Amino acid sequence: MADVWPGDAYPLGAHFDGAGTNFAVFTEAAERVELCLFDGEDGTETRIPLPEADAFVWHGYLPGIMPGQRYGYRVHGPYEPSEGHRCNPAKLLLDPYAMAIEGEVDWDASCFGYTFGDPWSRNDLDSAPHTMRSVVVSPYFDWGDDRPPRTSYHETVIYEAHVKGLTITHPEIPAEARGTYAALGHPVMIDYFRNLGITAVELMPVHQFVHDDFLLKRGLRNYWGYNTIGFFAPHNEYSAGGRRGEQVLEFKAMVKALHEAGIEVILDVVYNHTAEGNHLGPTLSFRGLDNASYYRLVDDDPRFHMDTTGTGNSLLMRSPHVLQMIMDSLRYWVTEMHVDGFRFDLAATLARQFHEVDRLSAFFDLVQQDPVVSQVKLIAEPWDVGEGGYQVGNFPPLWSEWNGKYRDTVRDFWRGKPSTMPEFASRLAGSSDLYAEDGRKPFASINFVTCHDGFTLNDLVSYNVKHNDANGEANRDGTDDNRSWNCGYEGMVDDLEVLALRERQKRNLLATIFLSQGVPMLSHGDELGRTQRGNNNAYCQDNTLTWVNWDDLLVHFPLLDFVQRLSRLRAKHPVFRRRRFFQGRRIMRAETELQDLVWFTPGGRQMAEADWSAGFAKSMQVFMNGNAISEPGRRGEPIRDDSFLLMFNAHHEDLDFALPPARYGGMWIKVVDTADPMLAEDRGPTAVKAGESVLVEQRSVQVLRRV
Repeated sequence: MADVWPGDAYPLGAHFDGAGTNFAVFTEAAERVELCLFDGEDGTETRIPLPEADAFVWHGYLPGIMPGQRYGYRVHGPYEPSEGHRCNPAKLLLDPYAMAIEGEVDWDASCFGYTFGDPWSRNDLDSAPHTMRSVVVSPYFDWGDDRPPRTSYHETVIYEAHVKGLTITHPEIPAEARGTYAALGHPVMIDYFRNLGITAVELMPVHQFVHDDFLLKRGLRNYWGYNTIGFFAPHNEYSAGGRRGEQVLEFKAMVKALHEAGIEVILDVVYNHTAEGNHLGPTLSFRGLDNASYYRLVDDDPRFHMDTTGTGNSLLMRSPHVLQMIMDSLRYWVTEMHVDGFRFDLAATLARQFHEVDRLSAFFDLVQQDPVVSQVKLIAEPWDVGEGGYQVGNFPPLWSEWNGKYRDTVRDFWRGKPSTMPEFASRLAGSSDLYAEDGRKPFASINFVTCHDGFTLNDLVSYNVKHNDANGEANRDGTDDNRSWNCGYEGMVDDLEVLALRERQKRNLLATIFLSQGVPMLSHGDELGRTQRGNNNAYCQDNTLTWVNWDDLLVHFPLLDFVQRLSRLRAKHPVFRRRRFFQGRRIMRAETELQDLVWFTPGGRQMAEADWSAGFAKSMQVFMNGNAISEPGRRGEPIRDDSFLLMFNAHHEDLDFALPPARYGGMWIKVVDTADPMLAEDRGPTAVKAGESVLVEQRSVQVLRRV
């Protein structure tokens, strides 16, 4: 047996100090804990009882244990499902704090704590040959002069990306690196991000996750990755090296390369549930360590798990040990992995200490006071599947939110739904109705029309209904509330008029995102016409259906060029990325009396109440005054910008828009026209004067700059 010293109860996990490794793991249910070391190609197992337990943390220090050592735990304790306990030393358990994980689960019967057919029985088959191993990693990495970009929220443009799906087919990335962290940090991808105006990549889950057994049996995989089993470990399949902790170094190198280009890294994190599922799921880590301490169990029958996520279980957010694990994980990714923020999946579940969503729950208190986590970008997916789970606009002031109401309203407006204009105007102006009351700013709204969940942008204008048959669930999965419009024909079509309208609708949606106050977010590949052929729930499709097709780059270059120009327009003009809400009233300044935002009818008359309430109305224009920006610049100086007139025509016919009165601008020049995607300001049409009219084609947007 290897030498083992008492070691320390803190920090949790396996920590190498240059001479050996300290192991510490929490379990209140355990009567005895064995550390299992695996050596050699055959994985010879050595079991070492941990000698100490302080405050339910079992710990020991082993001299000579080096990075690359594979290990796990076996927990001796009660197996009493009726009391919520599921300890079983026959099950090899991952360290919840493992910084790297090797291998995968093969779903042998031994991975389950019960015998199939009898969920309350006990299964004593050894799971070690069939499950993953934790890996000791080295903390040492040469970060050089790496510094977080710390891009201000109002200057941020987010690109939601899948590590594998974005790069797996890219012809200019070495074949051995495609689909990995190394590919995302490759100069080709960095140049692409910069040309697109991206300031932050939001990576879909990169915490170690598990591919579900039922998917593997169908020949599918958990592509999205919302099935976490290791909250400290980068997913091993996204590593070009892939063994013995190499994924950690590769992830850090990716972050360093992106930071050098001024691009932030935001992680989509899943702290609401784990891959162990409900009472019929496998025993991989938390369940075997201390089921009742990690998971929410049904109060009157703890055999079963409470589920507000739709995945079988929910972490117990009133447990101090669960809260500690989440906060330790967040701090680790910031301090050790240098990430710049987090998007929290199903964040409403994190607010459920008991049953209702509570914005003052312990989790948010901990985040608020944490000197590390509170200083990075925090983005909530503000809903879950539990009762009262839709919480858009209700998160604390420190947080931004995926604005689901923005997505729905913009989709409705451009598909021609009546009576959407008032809410569309509110979303365009930053959604002050959702965020202003509690002191938040426009950048509390993450503005998007598509994301990984749902139709791609191409499919949003090509399909009226979902087509998810490839998922093997008889098209029952995925939402039916798509708010899409196929432009008159379902799916792929050769009709040039339909194709032209679809391209225009894409430009309308993209232009709206970049012209709106708040933080624009693109879903990867939308700027390249990516399609999933109508599948709006492609969570299990790890194949060409979901991967970005870089071979189509030339075909879709006009759309890519349009997005690049929109991004440059927004970056150049602070009137489109204000830090404070429009006041919609006159602002007194020494030189003049100004109005920062004015809404007009297509006839050039200032909007009245009757105009807003006209259900048939689908067209309007808005004046944004660049000389009336209320917030100061970085050094306290007044911000001055050009003024713009935005003309929106969601009507099915062309309309003549009369320019506003001359006091708002005597001369205007067109800089964006979604009906003319190749328009460039330097070769645009002759300027138009106040009192004249502008033809805005059906279903299009024009942007005019005052000269």
